[in-house]
Amino acid sequence: MNVNIKSVHFRADKKLESFIEKKIQKLSGLHEGLMGTDVVLKLDNSESRKNKIAEIRLTLKGEELFARKQSKTFEESTDLAVDALKKQIEKYKGRFKK
Repeated sequence: MNVNIKSVHFRADKKLESFIEKKIQKLSGLHEGLMGTDVVLKLDNSESRKNKIAEIRLTLKGEELFARKQSKTFEESTDLAVDALKKQIEKYKGRFKK
């Protein structure tokens, strides 16, 4: 599965990119129709400490799933977004079991 990671206005280090790729690979085990993933990392301009944003868009056959989470670190934001996407994948799979 192809994982595209884009960081806006900063350069993500290899450690962060490998962390994200590892998390995304776990999602591929939940559904075999997973075709690709786009991850966008952003910094919010607010004064809040929770200014790290991770947006993840999963492309499935005939469907796109999206999650956007914000927290203190990119790793935490990624974890939260991946958890949200796990729930979305389960709902998506549930629609076809009937």
